[in-house]
Amino acid sequence: MITSFVKKSTLAGLLVASAVAQPVLAADEYKLGLVTFLSGGAAGPFGVPAKNAADLVLETLNAGGLPAPYNMKGINGRTIKPVYVDEAGGATKQASELRNLVERQGVDSVVGYISSGDCLAVPAVAEELKTLTVLFDCGTPRVFEDSSYQYVFRTGPTATMDNVAASHYIKEMFPKLDSVSGINQNYSFGHESWADFNGSLNKLIPNVEVTTKQFPKIYAGQYGAEISALMVNSANVIHSSFWGGDMEAFLLQGSARGLFEDQTAVLTTGESAMYRLEGQIPEGTILGGRGPFGIYAPDNALNRWFREAYIARFETAPTYPAYKMVQGIFGLKLATEKAAEKVKGQPTTEDVVSAFENLVYEGPGGTVSMNMGNGHQASMEMVYGRYSHKSGEPSVTDVRRYPAACVNPPEGMSSIEWIEKGMPGAKCN
Repeated sequence: MITSFVKKSTLAGLLVASAVAQPVLAADEYKLGLVTFLSGGAAGPFGVPAKNAADLVLETLNAGGLPAPYNMKGINGRTIKPVYVDEAGGATKQASELRNLVERQGVDSVVGYISSGDCLAVPAVAEELKTLTVLFDCGTPRVFEDSSYQYVFRTGPTATMDNVAASHYIKEMFPKLDSVSGINQNYSFGHESWADFNGSLNKLIPNVEVTTKQFPKIYAGQYGAEISALMVNSANVIHSSFWGGDMEAFLLQGSARGLFEDQTAVLTTGESAMYRLEGQIPEGTILGGRGPFGIYAPDNALNRWFREAYIARFETAPTYPAYKMVQGIFGLKLATEKAAEKVKGQPTTEDVVSAFENLVYEGPGGTVSMNMGNGHQASMEMVYGRYSHKSGEPSVTDVRRYPAACVNPPEGMSSIEWIEKGMPGAKCN
């Protein structure tokens, strides 16, 4: 009996000690996991601007410094505490990091991911952990075309929207186009971007010759052989979905060798380099911003606040990765507060998921409609323009905007199937 009593007392003591040792999340604190590149070639042009934007907007939200519907402090009155994770390291590492954010850090939700490879890896973990996860930037359409998720949302456009819009823009700018070439990274985003661009362009302008298509390894950094191939097999237009350090390296190396003297580059992510490579981007280069972001953002109150505050704090204009981070955070905040209003209290994750589905809201880039992927994927208008530095500062000319209904497949149809069928139902006027 004595032994039994000792064992029970010891067990009780351990349970009490364990309970005391467990961290208790304050009722007024909202722990938000934020995943973006903080090191490597993608950090400077993509990851750091996104983190800067998150720091700025979270500070302002915690102070209640934004207009309605974002005027409530924090998220539903709870002070937002960011927990940052470096996205560098690959998909397997990021799946593990997501598990760590939830199980060890105790985050309420996660906003993150720039790489399409990472965005294909983390949703299964988010579903297993039943953790609301907002993909803010990655482009592969496969996230919601190949699978269906309950806890995962993407608040930015897909790469299909980027590349279909690019093909429309090329048709407008090059009425006598007869040849194109491509250089895209050798992974899902690169291959899908080229397939969507080339496929849609051939529906708009049949019989365009593809002189060469290059697929170097992602993060290769050196493109001498590929640039030689592009110069030998010259075309009217060179298409590239390169992003981050890869895009900047390609621009600089290609310019040094005269690649763009007689060939025009269409860079679907090019807006992100406007200020970093000021004066080094060839005149007339076609730049995309993966939506109505950065220099293409509308003149609305949220954009005026964001642009002015960002410039004041970081001494440079925000580019599209910064806009997309803010857009993801705003969507999460609004969905949470709509759910709280409905349940008259702190909502469950499932309550927030229900409020997030098919949400339509405003951000510094304009209207975001969560109307694809069963209400989990955003659609927006797409914008392209041509770079100019003639005025002594970065600007764009020949800007064209394409409605979301022009560059998106209908719900339930994959991008590949839609393009192969000639983009039926597209409304471009």
